[in-house]
Amino acid sequence: MSEGLQSGRQPDRDLRTTEVDLGGLVGVLATHLYSTPLVALRELVQNAHDSHTRRRLEDPDSTAEAVIRVRGDAERRTVAIEDTGAGLTEPEIHSYLATVGTGYTRLLREVTGDQSLIGAFGLGFLSAFSVAEEVTVTTTSHREPGTGHRYRSRGGEQYSVERVAPRPVPGTVVELLLKPEHAHLADEYALREALGRYCVLLPVPVHVGEDRTPVNDVPVPWRHEVPGDRYAARMRFATAFGRRFEPLTAFPVTPVEGSTDAVGLLWVQDGGTYGSTDNRDLSVYLRGMLLSEDARDLLPGWAGFIGGVIESTRLTPTASREDLQRDDHYRALQLALADAVVDGLYETARLHPAAWRRILARHGQDLLGAALCDDRLFTLLADDVPVPTSQGDLTAGALRAAGDGAVHVALGSGGGFEEMLYRAMQVPIARGDRYAVLPFLRRYAQLRGCRIVELGSESGNRELFRDPEQPLPAEEAAWLGAALADPGEQLVPARFDPPGLPLVLVPDREAELKARIEDDQADARIPSAALRLARAFTAKTDGTVKARLYLNLASPAVDRLLTAYRTGHTGSTTAAGLLRSLKVIMAAASGSPAGDLTVALAGVGTAVAALTAAVPEGLSVVPDTLSGSDRHDAPQGEETG
Repeated sequence: MSEGLQSGRQPDRDLRTTEVDLGGLVGVLATHLYSTPLVALRELVQNAHDSHTRRRLEDPDSTAEAVIRVRGDAERRTVAIEDTGAGLTEPEIHSYLATVGTGYTRLLREVTGDQSLIGAFGLGFLSAFSVAEEVTVTTTSHREPGTGHRYRSRGGEQYSVERVAPRPVPGTVVELLLKPEHAHLADEYALREALGRYCVLLPVPVHVGEDRTPVNDVPVPWRHEVPGDRYAARMRFATAFGRRFEPLTAFPVTPVEGSTDAVGLLWVQDGGTYGSTDNRDLSVYLRGMLLSEDARDLLPGWAGFIGGVIESTRLTPTASREDLQRDDHYRALQLALADAVVDGLYETARLHPAAWRRILARHGQDLLGAALCDDRLFTLLADDVPVPTSQGDLTAGALRAAGDGAVHVALGSGGGFEEMLYRAMQVPIARGDRYAVLPFLRRYAQLRGCRIVELGSESGNRELFRDPEQPLPAEEAAWLGAALADPGEQLVPARFDPPGLPLVLVPDREAELKARIEDDQADARIPSAALRLARAFTAKTDGTVKARLYLNLASPAVDRLLTAYRTGHTGSTTAAGLLRSLKVIMAAASGSPAGDLTVALAGVGTAVAALTAAVPEGLSVVPDTLSGSDRHDAPQGEETG
């Protein structure tokens, strides 16, 4: 057996050359490699830039002015990209311009090590056929300044080259006869818009039409020392570059030795975000040319309010040059950008307090979540970030001070008995149902060594509703339960603030969840896996107790009610009915309906009528307890008779 067969290789006589359908390949690459026709403009301007870099490397004594000019002619449906770079000889046209996958730029970068050269795959010129019916290239090489050549092709599969008069100066003009569906690219306003973003970091000036000012005439603050205030220069660049939102502050991205060479600028956007809203907006430039307008995944997931622009020579593009390969450099840059955001927020808090206040006011909700993702950020934000409460946005420190050393959080979804109770106590309550509020305050309480009262949880309720000094006798508890509680409510004697509040109806959150989970419609609303987990969690809850009625034994009203019951006062039942109506009315007002509101309102009228009814002859007059003179002057027997 031959060595070739023994090694598993095909013998030479069986080897064949792979046939390539060039027309099909051109169609696939030109039509499907790039996501937008604007990429063709980027690739051709990039080639023009590399042509200038090539001339600088090959002809360092040249005094030719480096200029790229892009012209649009809407009537002729053409776009022309002109440069004053190295130009091409006829052999170079055949070797590089008309050979898919071969690029002189890549070879030159490998030989010279010059990282300012952009091209990599030899596919950029092919992008022209994604937008053009016909492509014409007129060029004169700086090596043969007396000779010109013209390349012409329709569709990219076949081409012709002819000698023409040389250009006045070496360089190249690429003219595109646009397909009808891409005729809008010939509009010079559209060209300015597109090239203003693609080319903003290119060192070679790029002009549109006969404009005297290049579209990339924007001072880049991390490349050059900008006269005046450095922070103001950053803000000017961020304002000019930002597409959707005004920047609130801007801070630099600097290289990290041994990790990433990326430089640029990040800024906090004045754009509404809340919780999961993701407005991350990062543009990445590779060697000065825009590579990706949506590289948001390089930014931390919690930084939904950050925009920016960076450039690097180490990142590796995909073949379309519209995305980045997720390699070690990419991951290193992710870490560096997370640090840059945190460092920038620290800098803003320390040096730009007005901007810091605007950031806290605009992005408080996002920052609550962000603080939980980074220890340094939590340290920065712990005492500054606003927390939504029943009394508006307050810092955690203000919550703690108002709560007499404790931070109070409601677990319900706004309103409810919690808000009513805290209004009565005049203590602000944090809205624990809002994004990141509860875990942030739990961590804050741990950091500051203070109590956190989670109203709606078993532990929180125990802290608010303290046990009475002495338990109620069973008979009295049974009478109060029958008089005040409705089916599904459990009477719980307690002591709580304020004393003027006689009772509070507290829904059982687990029973509420169980009812929602066991609803027939839950199967349609909730994914099956989540539904199984939720039902397993609520299985331990029997659901019979739907609410607890906490009766405040520290309340004068409850104390008088019990005194009346113990002494056999005829008005005790009426007074209990009045409290029952009060319970229903307060529950309805707090968004936790309990009992029939219409019946409760009628019960108030019945109680008032009973308490103000004329006293039959022969019975003692019950004194008006709201009148101070009657309370002090009435005989003792009349108070209880």
